[in-house]
Amino acid sequence: MIKISLPDGSIKEFPKGSTPLDVARSISEGLARNVISAKFNKGVVEVFTPLNEDGSLILYTWNSPEGKKAFWHSSSHILAQALEEMYPGIKLTIGPAIENGFYYDVDFGKHVLSDKDFPAIEKKAIEIARGKHPFNMRPVSKKEALDFYQSQDNEYKVELIENLEDGEITFCDHDSFTDLCRGGHIPNTGFVKAFKIMNVAGAYWRGDENNKQLTRVYGISFPKQKELTEYLELLEEAKKRDHRKLGKELELFTFSKKVGQGLPLWLPKGAALRERLENFLKKAQKKAGYEMVISPHIGQKELYVTSGHYAKYGEDSFQPIHTPKADEEFLLKPMNCPHHCEIYNAKPFSYRELPKRYAEFGTVYRYEQSGELHGLTRVRGFTQDDAHIFCTPEQLHQEFLDVIDLSLYVLGSLGFDDFTAQVSLRDPEKPEKYIGSLENWEKAESAILNAAKEKNLNYVVEEGEAAFYGPKLDFMVKDALGRNWQLGTIQVDYNLPERFELSYKGSDNESHRPVMIHRAPFGSMERFIALLLEHTGGNFPLWLIPDQAIILPVSEKHEKYAEKVLNSLENAEIRALLDMRNETVGKKIREAEMNKIPFMLIVGEKEEEENTISVRKHGGEDLGAISLKDFVNLVEKEINSTLKSF
Repeated sequence: MIKISLPDGSIKEFPKGSTPLDVARSISEGLARNVISAKFNKGVVEVFTPLNEDGSLILYTWNSPEGKKAFWHSSSHILAQALEEMYPGIKLTIGPAIENGFYYDVDFGKHVLSDKDFPAIEKKAIEIARGKHPFNMRPVSKKEALDFYQSQDNEYKVELIENLEDGEITFCDHDSFTDLCRGGHIPNTGFVKAFKIMNVAGAYWRGDENNKQLTRVYGISFPKQKELTEYLELLEEAKKRDHRKLGKELELFTFSKKVGQGLPLWLPKGAALRERLENFLKKAQKKAGYEMVISPHIGQKELYVTSGHYAKYGEDSFQPIHTPKADEEFLLKPMNCPHHCEIYNAKPFSYRELPKRYAEFGTVYRYEQSGELHGLTRVRGFTQDDAHIFCTPEQLHQEFLDVIDLSLYVLGSLGFDDFTAQVSLRDPEKPEKYIGSLENWEKAESAILNAAKEKNLNYVVEEGEAAFYGPKLDFMVKDALGRNWQLGTIQVDYNLPERFELSYKGSDNESHRPVMIHRAPFGSMERFIALLLEHTGGNFPLWLIPDQAIILPVSEKHEKYAEKVLNSLENAEIRALLDMRNETVGKKIREAEMNKIPFMLIVGEKEEEENTISVRKHGGEDLGAISLKDFVNLVEKEINSTLKSF
């Protein structure tokens, strides 16, 4: 018998050689029908894999990320078989699961693939899937593997195998198809009921532009046709909400080839939007005891060598800036933390003066590859709402709790109410990825876990996702389309204080090291605004939106009254526009709707006589004629319902 530990803490005994499917069946028939993959002792296994030793087992269904990964990885095999049967002589390379679906990189040789071919490929894939072919893993020797792919004249697979050790090579067979594979599959092809080719793109072999360009075929699959239909509908909605599209339509930001890729230019409305976000956070920070600081955009190379950022970002970032002085090198700053450490070092501190909370909207620079740039979500220059708290070890717990409160206030004020906290810890099996002592890491990780528990956060723990200098707590937010995004981060750091030799004088009159908390509720202004645009579809909270109202006079003779209304609204600090173009009111309303303006104020003869405005809300709701005072109260009430005081 073997002992199997389950995630709920229970331990069950099974005959040696039992499979994950046997374990699932012992729990319930429903689970046995739905389990599609498993993890045994930190390794991914199939549901039919015999278990021959004691260990911990996690069962995955389609509803788990790991289950989807196995589903989509298996689907990439189905795609590869379909392509091989339809296009004889092609050479398959790699086909992993990705966040949404999978892809396979293929050398099509003489064949040309276009979107006209997609329906035929999908039909062939479903035909294969209906065969309910089991996925069977088998070990092969290095010689067998090389012989197999050399006989197919597939130099790509040969190259992959040459970099593997004999004894660690496995093939996966299903139907008449064989592929080099490490495992992690669904029980059989029949679980795939819906299959869609999404698009094709060019991709260099192994990501090296000096290698041959392959065709990357992207696909997605589902266990039900209904789920594919819903996914495609969601994609259409996502296109409408794309922040690049909305940013252009709402005149918030632009990019220029002359300025450079990944370097956004903020237009007046976008700059005003950013300023309101900054002022919103500055106001809350001031109440929380933060002090604003400003640091330069560059620093001497030695600063980032000391911090460890040069080792992390140096080779893949912007090249050093050389001055007329020999051997003097500066770098565009990749992070604000080293500068803030030196601000702390500007004077000696006593324990009585701590914590010190330094905040800055600091712009940093990282050289992202051009293929990875994407609107505002992946840029080369971005502004972080950065703050660093220097405190005593005794103050750490309360300071961390306070930062959680501030982060929750920011998310709640902007409509991000559906989130999970992710506690990111180091990978204990890869210590080379991190700096600092094991003792400091253990203290930092305990501090985050204890704070998350005390605040009753809905949190998950992810090993291997920590920053190189410390563990962190990230807020993983679900947007209006159900997509997950990382917004806001809090990190505990014992290492930079060591590297920069930070100190304070304790009550014992001795010198001690402070603990450092890194904190950014927005993360970066660029990415936050992009996600906010997509979450709201451009319908920002009323307190934040660039134009809160637009005044639409019915004709020229009502323009003076319209100007009077505008003046009154400006005095009440309501952001309003006046549209005096020689166009029909109907056309002006349609354009105001497209520009996401919350209130359209129509003024004509009747409104002027009665000293009122006719109010129409974005979306078509007609509020009728009301006084200016009532409208101001309406706006204030709506703002106060979403923007609470910190």
